Amino acid sequence: MALGLVDSRRAGAGLRWTAPWSEIVGRMLLVIAMLTAAVGPIMVAPGVAQAQDEEAAAGEESAEEGESMLVFYYNALGLKYVIVFLALSFGLVALLVMCFLQIRKAVLMPPGLSQAFEAHLEAKEYQQAYELSKNDDSYLGQVLAAGMGKLQSGYGAAVEALQAEEGEQAMKLEHKISYVSLIGALAPMFGLLGTVDGMVGAFMIIAKSSTAPKPNELAIGISQALITTLIGLWLAIPAIACFALFKNWLQKLTGDVDTEAMRLMARFQNMGKK
Repeated sequence: MALGLVDSRRAGAGLRWTAPWSEIVGRMLLVIAMLTAAVGPIMVAPGVAQAQDEEAAAGEESAEEGESMLVFYYNALGLKYVIVFLALSFGLVALLVMCFLQIRKAVLMPPGLSQAFEAHLEAKEYQQAYELSKNDDSYLGQVLAAGMGKLQSGYGAAVEALQAEEGEQAMKLEHKISYVSLIGALAPMFGLLGTVDGMVGAFMIIAKSSTAPKPNELAIGISQALITTLIGLWLAIPAIACFALFKNWLQKLTGDVDTEAMRLMARFQNMGKK
């Protein structure tokens, strides 16, 4: 029995030590390669992978927040207030663009008009100067045309007609910018209307409920009350600021037009009445 065990141990040892070294090394390299392939991407750039995952999660979260915010605003306002505030917004933008384009010195008193008008006066081409100013639709052109049209009645009558035309042209421009002020006054009024409407809706829920109403049921009316006021102020503040800005610009430009018109008409100051 002992001899058999010794022989079997020797046989096993012989098998272990006689195994080819190339096969053992090959298997070890294969295991190392498999482990490297599995763990390598994680060990090489774990920070990059984590950053990409965080960016993707942040993008999805921001998109969901933006979409949910728009839905919240729409639900809080309701269809009627959405239409009202969109109409006011588009109207305000259109008026601001129109005023910024029209209330400018280059539009109200073109430099080319003054130079051409003065050149006609130097050449004593009074009829051509009158036709030039009459065919010009600018503020200065209409004022000069009104003054030139009354020259036959004397310089005093020409100045009176010039000043009367200045007042009329200034009133037309003031009417245009007054719509900006109108939107600035209407926007918070609609916001206040939405506030009262939302609070009435919230109190109606409380009145109709036999038990304490749920917070989410009251939140609908309260959110409408707050959001309408918020959007109304968002529209009113820039409208009022732009109206004051346009009014100051118009007053300054009206003074510049008056000064330029009186300078051009000053050469007829010694003209008597005919």
